[in-house]
Amino acid sequence: MTAARLEVLAALGGLPARLAVAARNAAARATPVGEWTPREVVRHLIAVELDVWHPRLRQLVVEDHPTWPWLEPGPWAGEPDAHLDRLLEIHAAARSHSVAMLGALDDAGWAKTGTHATFGELDAVGLMGRAIDHDEEHVGSFKQAQPQENSAE
Repeated sequence: MTAARLEVLAALGGLPARLAVAARNAAARATPVGEWTPREVVRHLIAVELDVWHPRLRQLVVEDHPTWPWLEPGPWAGEPDAHLDRLLEIHAAARSHSVAMLGALDDAGWAKTGTHATFGELDAVGLMGRAIDHDEEHVGSFKQAQPQENSAE
């Protein structure tokens, strides 16, 4: 397996643990007005996994050069009363399935391409690079601005 493929699999597979830490830390403080709560962010990432990445990975297996529209699902509607830890479990299972689908691709599967409405032609590494970028955007949204230190000079 190429270094790029291994890097993608490691980044995708490592997200659930990083997301759990970031979401739990963010849940311990107030959510800024107008921002999604940690539960809403995790719900969104579940929806993206189930409604965007899973179908697109399946398409790479069965279709010749699929086309992909821009999709930005809202929060996943399942299990409306689920607590954050349960949502993190659901996301981790969905992401594990994505990693397994990628792991099952042979060289020809990794090389297949589709065309994204915004990002153009992407192979499996490029498509999952978009997934990683999306993950990082949302994990980054949990980072609280560091308070400024007052200096008394």
